[in-house]
Amino acid sequence: MQDHYSFTNEGLNERIDKFITDKITDASRSQIQSWIKAGLVTVNDSSVKANYKLQPEDKIEITIPEPEVIDAKPEDINIEIIYEDQDVVVVNKPQGMVVHPSIGHSSGTLVNALLYHTKDLSGINGKIRPGIVHRIDKDTSGLLMVAKNDVAHEKLSEQLKDKKAQREYIALVHGLIHHDKGTIDAPIGRDSGNRKKYAVVDNGKPSVTHFEVIERFNKFTLIKLILETGRTHQIRVHMNYIEHPLAGDPIYGPRKTIKGNGQFLHAETLGFTHPTTGKEMKFSSAIPEIFKEILEILRKQ
Repeated sequence: MQDHYSFTNEGLNERIDKFITDKITDASRSQIQSWIKAGLVTVNDSSVKANYKLQPEDKIEITIPEPEVIDAKPEDINIEIIYEDQDVVVVNKPQGMVVHPSIGHSSGTLVNALLYHTKDLSGINGKIRPGIVHRIDKDTSGLLMVAKNDVAHEKLSEQLKDKKAQREYIALVHGLIHHDKGTIDAPIGRDSGNRKKYAVVDNGKPSVTHFEVIERFNKFTLIKLILETGRTHQIRVHMNYIEHPLAGDPIYGPRKTIKGNGQFLHAETLGFTHPTTGKEMKFSSAIPEIFKEILEILRKQ
């Protein structure tokens, strides 16, 4: 069954493809443009082009097609395996790699690479996210734990839920943070004005982030962050909330920022109890080269 959506615009001169992408659906802009081209989007009962500029009181009708079937297939993609045994894989994900397939990202993901590397992945999260216990954003680099069987998956997920797993990040943020340590305890939920974003909202899920200053620069601060909870975009939302958005963040940061491959955020440390042996496991990975280069530039300013 197809979804149908109606909306009366109150704005002026915004492109319809951008408007729908920002306000109505999580689909990518290219996907929205394909819907418009296929005649699934009408304004005042007439088909329009993607560059149509909306007028006040325009009535927008959208017929969202059935979700495409995504089949995660093995792909020979090089990934950095930090650790592996019969239960767990620890991967150092590079910037720019999506964790699992979705609309607009059906290939080239970490899951595609893992399926080529090993067929032994947990099935709890279905065929699209096999083995994936937790995620990090596409442009966030660093460590992820992956479960190779359902028992390991359940035990690792429990550690995350019970706040027993250790996850530490390194981030470069705008502005000078004058106090050395702090905790952000603010609930996170969907941004009511933009469904592609998250925000601190009264009815959001409990979210706690601890941070500690590592180094201060002229207009930026390098910090370590420890997650107590694991909400989508949590660090990015929380740092923006206290007016220290991540450098390079294309969604939550300012337009004038440091150019890189997205936000300067790296999952540096990952710790957990092994699901079978009970041994305490701890791993770390160095920040990407572009991160190192920017820090050296800032130190010279």
